[in-house]
Amino acid sequence: MMKRLVCLLIFLFTSSFAFADDRPNFVIIMVDDMGYAGISCFGNPYFQTPEIDRLAAEGMRLTDFHSSGTVCSPTRAGLLTGRYQQRAGIEAVIHPVRSHPEHRKGLQTSEVTFAEMLQSQGYATALIGKWHQGYVHNSDDFHPQNHGFDQFIGYHSGNIDFVSHVGDHNEHDWWHGREETKEEGYVTDLINAYAVDFIQRSRDQPFCLYIPHLAIHNPVQTPGDPPRRTEDGGWNRWKPADHDERIEKYRGMTLPIDQGVGQIRKKLTELGLDRKTLVLFFSDNGAANDFPSGSPGLRGNKGSVYEGGHKVPFIAWWPGRIAAGSKSDVPAITLDVMPTLLSLAGVQLPADRRLDGVDLSPLLLRRQTLESRPLYWASLSNNGGRSEAMRDGPWKLVVQHPRAAKGSFESERLELYRLDQDPSESNNLAGQHRAQAAQMLSRLKDWYADTQRTATPQFGGWRR
Repeated sequence: MMKRLVCLLIFLFTSSFAFADDRPNFVIIMVDDMGYAGISCFGNPYFQTPEIDRLAAEGMRLTDFHSSGTVCSPTRAGLLTGRYQQRAGIEAVIHPVRSHPEHRKGLQTSEVTFAEMLQSQGYATALIGKWHQGYVHNSDDFHPQNHGFDQFIGYHSGNIDFVSHVGDHNEHDWWHGREETKEEGYVTDLINAYAVDFIQRSRDQPFCLYIPHLAIHNPVQTPGDPPRRTEDGGWNRWKPADHDERIEKYRGMTLPIDQGVGQIRKKLTELGLDRKTLVLFFSDNGAANDFPSGSPGLRGNKGSVYEGGHKVPFIAWWPGRIAAGSKSDVPAITLDVMPTLLSLAGVQLPADRRLDGVDLSPLLLRRQTLESRPLYWASLSNNGGRSEAMRDGPWKLVVQHPRAAKGSFESERLELYRLDQDPSESNNLAGQHRAQAAQMLSRLKDWYADTQRTATPQFGGWRR
């Protein structure tokens, strides 16, 4: 009730710009487990991604963009709310195994998403793809349609079989709204088709379309491959015969995403919506081990607080508004998406609802720089292991906790890097710059404590 009242007040007091005919549309495309060099315009040496490259050629690349988490669920919580996911109580993967400490968590209805804010201003909203913000068998509060999405087509779990649509919790997991739907089709193709259909149906009003792709997350399946996961618990994990086969599967899972990007661009252009639509493309975390989508110059992969775990490709496309072929090395993070969308739509949050992200529109539209700010990461693995990091200008502090009790912050081991001189994080300077490491550690701890003071309560967790 309180949440609805807040949205109503925002509706009544928002500036008149938010209701003008020129309000922009938004398409947010987030791919899964694609590292920094997953597409050719960011350095993929194995194959070309022509449609995504065209998006970049006609728009802007951010070359120092980061996910707020190093794995699926946390990044999604941060993206949706514009706040560090620690404030929502989602620090780890919402695990498929029901006995796991993180299984019962989810995005609580007390959180405010960009979809809710835009929906309150008359935007048509849709989520087509991966949710991974809580299982509805634990609470209906976790359903995406309780978080501002008019339409939901996709799945709740962390990943599903591309063919059988069985999730990693060994249950069929493909839905149209609240109705479980037995539907044939390769998941990426389905997501692409429903995305284009939503744009077609919403062409006469402002819309916000969130497309969190399943690919290139496992199961490793290309169009025409057989199912690998069944509801009886069967899991036939793919094993590559050689490097060439691995690359062919990598290509086969990436190009359907590329084709979908092209279909979306063509539909927007066909409907005359291209010049009033902002399209964003990025990944939820760094490269998984299945495919070599990460940059060889970055340390770490998915799950790591080193750069390879959270530095990801980012493209913004808006013909006539974003300069074609532009790029920027200004640091940015997925938390910035929500304040950017709200700013462009003329939507104001309540004064007491502070976001951690910042508005990127001055950078995207006018190529202005952003005020320098620290960035933070805190990762919690499926096994309860923790690691943290802080970025402040060229300095990067990494904190590991070897042999610590599960879920604890015991046994601190500090590492300090100068990213401008050492982007591969290979030369630990903590011993040479003890004062720098100490003050960054103090700020990192203060940041984490701040997120916990009013963190949303959750069920379960490693720390009870």
